[in-house]
Amino acid sequence: MSLLVSWAILFTPASGVPAAPPGTDKVIHFALFATLAATGTLTGFRRRGLLPALVAYAALSEILQGVLPLGRSCEALDALVDCAGALLGCLTVLPKTIRAKRT
Repeated sequence: MSLLVSWAILFTPASGVPAAPPGTDKVIHFALFATLAATGTLTGFRRRGLLPALVAYAALSEILQGVLPLGRSCEALDALVDCAGALLGCLTVLPKTIRAKRT
């Protein structure tokens, strides 16, 4: 579900993106990728595969925003914020196997 939400957020044409104060997009990028990482970890994806996949998704999504006729731009800073969110999401959630051993 969070992947579908990410597609809607990342690939909505510029005309459908609501106006917001400066910097809000960075907060959304960070939260989105932290959520993707956390939900991926909770569903059993291993971090060593999940984190590189999210880094690749961050880069690819920015490239696609720049080349698709969406009226959006490709920003390296957005990709870096995405990666920071993914890292935090992976680091803050214990995988199910670890949680099960602790209880």
